[in-house]
Amino acid sequence: MDGTIYSGNRLFPYSKGFLEGLKRLGLTYSFLTNNCSKSLSDYEAHLRHMGVPVESGQIYTSAHATFEYLKSTHPSVKRLFLVGTTSLAEEVRSAGYETTHDDPDDEPDAVLVAFDLDLTYASLCRAAWWIKQGKPFIATHPDFVCPTDQRTVLIDCGSVCAALTAATGIQPLAVPGKPDAQMLLGLCQRVECRPEELMMVGDRIYTDMEMARRAGAIGALVLSGEATASDAEAAPHPPDLILRDLTELQALLESTR
Repeated sequence: MDGTIYSGNRLFPYSKGFLEGLKRLGLTYSFLTNNCSKSLSDYEAHLRHMGVPVESGQIYTSAHATFEYLKSTHPSVKRLFLVGTTSLAEEVRSAGYETTHDDPDDEPDAVLVAFDLDLTYASLCRAAWWIKQGKPFIATHPDFVCPTDQRTVLIDCGSVCAALTAATGIQPLAVPGKPDAQMLLGLCQRVECRPEELMMVGDRIYTDMEMARRAGAIGALVLSGEATASDAEAAPHPPDLILRDLTELQALLESTR
């Protein structure tokens, strides 16, 4: 979403027209993001505040991909030490998991690391402790920074994981968010389509486009966010489409329909 239909709190001027155009063409769409710092209700409120209509079940985050991974591969995991926001903690509990406290006697089954805007030194140390004790180390997504229109750098999940790996010598066991193909395949199951029937539209080559490639979906790179034209030219696996922004994609879809 961020870098594709909006930047921070600023909706791109063409985004609403693009989404309305998809409906006219009879195309369904979902909102996909690695940023799981917000809950589904938070994201729905964020989109509606910008004037973007959103329906229940239309948003899919790396947290949901992670829950599906845990349920399919680690069904015995019930208690998580979470490095994440309060909103994500609500999502974790809604998915049927318990969150443990920063207490060596409150033992989790696994450590889950995400984008944490309220990250504390204590939570980082406790996560490292449990990882050193052999608890499965799961990360929601690999992004090192989160896009922003503010004059700062938002340290994201991948950077926090790098610190934990440096402290423990242990890499995450799994990172189910983009570019893991399973995130897109999980979405395909939800919306009942085959990967080749789906177009992944995004602004990052190493997550959005790489996931599309791994899953066998169409990858459409828009240059309205992180990636530049020179980045696209230098990519080891060029995207299927390289577009200035969603207006070019809209014109292409309308001409082919």
